[in-house]
Amino acid sequence: MITTNDFRKGMIIEMEDGSLWQVLEFQHVKPGKGGAFVRSKLKEILSGKVVDRTWRAGEKVQDVRIERRALEFLYRSDDQFCLMDPVSFEQVFLGLDLVGRAVDYMIENTSVDVLFHGSTPIIVEPPMFVELRVRRTDPGLRGDTASGGSKPAEMETGLVVQVPLFIREGDLIRIDTRTDAYIERKA
Repeated sequence: MITTNDFRKGMIIEMEDGSLWQVLEFQHVKPGKGGAFVRSKLKEILSGKVVDRTWRAGEKVQDVRIERRALEFLYRSDDQFCLMDPVSFEQVFLGLDLVGRAVDYMIENTSVDVLFHGSTPIIVEPPMFVELRVRRTDPGLRGDTASGGSKPAEMETGLVVQVPLFIREGDLIRIDTRTDAYIERKA
């Protein structure tokens, strides 16, 4: 058991009904009069539903023991993703619903973190930065760099990212997976 004072972003908690929720945001509030409380935004692990909830400060909640394992993405077959543990060579098959937004950053041999509750995978987290190849983008206009403009570019995974005008098809670029922001072009 922990209290709401121990909340951290990304923490997994268990509600009274047994459902698992991830803490997306939280804020401790101490009003001028009345008791302190904690405002939080929670995401249900299974359905992806996001709710706002207010807790009394110090209210007890059940924390969940989560195991984080680095797995390597091998291949995709329809809506099934095959990942392998690089130590034990055990293969895990995950559905598209579980992989979620991480699919936008996963190419073969990409290492991703998979969070397990017991032996059940519950969340797939891509690395913070990935390098993807530009599949399609419009050519930049010559001499139009003074404005510092950007243009959309489709990556090899289907993800669309805003990139500088000098980026061409086939370029390898680094992307921040938290914000889908272009970081740099790789040589």
